[in-house]
Amino acid sequence: MTTRNWKRAQPTSLRNALELCKDYAKARHNLSVERIAERMGLTDHWTVYKWIQTGRIPANLIRPYEAACGIDYVTRWLAASSGRLLIDIPTGRIATAADMQELQTVLTTAVGQLLQFHGGKAEAHDTLAAIQQATEGLAWHHRNVEKHAQPELDFQEV
Repeated sequence: MTTRNWKRAQPTSLRNALELCKDYAKARHNLSVERIAERMGLTDHWTVYKWIQTGRIPANLIRPYEAACGIDYVTRWLAASSGRLLIDIPTGRIATAADMQELQTVLTTAVGQLLQFHGGKAEAHDTLAAIQQATEGLAWHHRNVEKHAQPELDFQEV
């Protein structure tokens, strides 16, 4: 069984975003739906199953759900579905060779997907996901270069 590249996964619907969060929690943190519900402070884990099945979740429970799962696919889908880009807040730090390699990989993948799409060999949603990631990667580097003159302190653990 191959492992999923969680950085590259792009949700295609709210229901898919909820499923991806649940799958990520299981794969990375070994959390069942019962434990996700417990971390959210819910008394009935069947509620979470209902949200995933119907694709309907109360707006005030999106962040607790994502925090319990450890990833923000629902927020990503909400932003993308309204035509917005979602990027991590740049800190103005010097980019590493690994950062440049990751950007190059994402850009190459996007161009490859475009070529396959126009050749009739790729689906539109896969192509759009690749373009979204490439655009977000470039936007992050754009803002990081702007903030380079006044970098922020790095309080995140490595």
